[in-house]
Amino acid sequence: MEIFGFEWTQADVAAFFDRARAFALPRIGVSVGILLLAAVTHKGASFFVRRLASRFVQRTATEVDDAILQAVRRGFLISIWFWAGWRVAIAWELPGVARTVGAVWIAALSLPVAGLVSKALEYVERKAGRGVITPLDETALPLLNRIVQFVVLAVGVLVALDFLGINITAVLAGAGVVGLAVGFAAQDTLSNLIAGVVLIMDRPFRVGDRIELWTAPGETGSWGDVIEIGLRATKIRNPDNIVIVIPNNEIMRRDIANYSASGAHIRLRVPIGIAYDADLSRAKALILESVEGVEAVQSDPAPVVIVRAFGDSSVNLELRVWIREARDRRIVADEITERVKGTFDREGIEIPYPKRDVYLKGLEGVGLSLALRPRGIEAAGPPAESDPPSSSRSTESAP
Repeated sequence: MEIFGFEWTQADVAAFFDRARAFALPRIGVSVGILLLAAVTHKGASFFVRRLASRFVQRTATEVDDAILQAVRRGFLISIWFWAGWRVAIAWELPGVARTVGAVWIAALSLPVAGLVSKALEYVERKAGRGVITPLDETALPLLNRIVQFVVLAVGVLVALDFLGINITAVLAGAGVVGLAVGFAAQDTLSNLIAGVVLIMDRPFRVGDRIELWTAPGETGSWGDVIEIGLRATKIRNPDNIVIVIPNNEIMRRDIANYSASGAHIRLRVPIGIAYDADLSRAKALILESVEGVEAVQSDPAPVVIVRAFGDSSVNLELRVWIREARDRRIVADEITERVKGTFDREGIEIPYPKRDVYLKGLEGVGLSLALRPRGIEAAGPPAESDPPSSSRSTESAP
């Protein structure tokens, strides 16, 4: 009879099946034994890991040992079955299949490694952020985890390809060119993305903090409250209810004044000027007396008044007080300034301001001049009659 284009006799068919049976039966037994051994090992390893977790790992407060144990368990269980498949392929004298199973085994081991790295990143982020979750965390952290997992898996695949004897140099070169092109095309976006990820770890401010702004529309407040930390930019609401969007890479290049980071209380400095002829000690006492009625000012440390400098027309003082709530510093400064102004008006302490006196010389001559002087400098009197301006002197002609 003809089978697959060849003439087969009954004796040939019988001989073929005898050889197949002789080849397959012992290997089937070996394969079944390997698979049964893998199943028993799997069950024993699972039981051992559960006992270990209940006795030691779950009693510790940290999650690091849990993640490590889970990664080791997954890697071990994966290795059991891939080892079984590799041994079965060798038993059946299939070297190509065995090599392929080994390469897939290497790539599969990258899965628990990627999971362990991801768990470690989550743990570090929670410790760094003290449990505070922001919209940036909810967006950037999963993205960062996916990127890390992709990198680990890619490394595993490359190692597996190299194990198979495939030249990965061309693959790496192509990936490098593509990465360079993407980097140039999305330079600003990647810069903001990296800055957003850095904000997760560094946390110079959080949602709700009050910070100083360096870019704001004209005639608006120079500070604001952080309302959202995004993956690309941060949104800040200033006191005029204007939302200002600042790119994250711009934030990372700037000095950030955070009025909420150091706690509720901060020291407030209020500049005050008095006239040179005012009683300095009396003015200091009146300033401290005005501060006593301000509820937001702390009594300990006590308020102090110092002389900062001698100005053009005033003695420059500075009131230093500690206030209970950093967010109210503008309101407290306004209240203190208003109280000091009322006290000075009532007690006769002059708050100087630049003044100018204008003198018009006699209109008899052709000269007209203006003399400007600061207040406190005595003005010269009008010119003497015997000394008229040179332009108005008359000369007699010769006889």
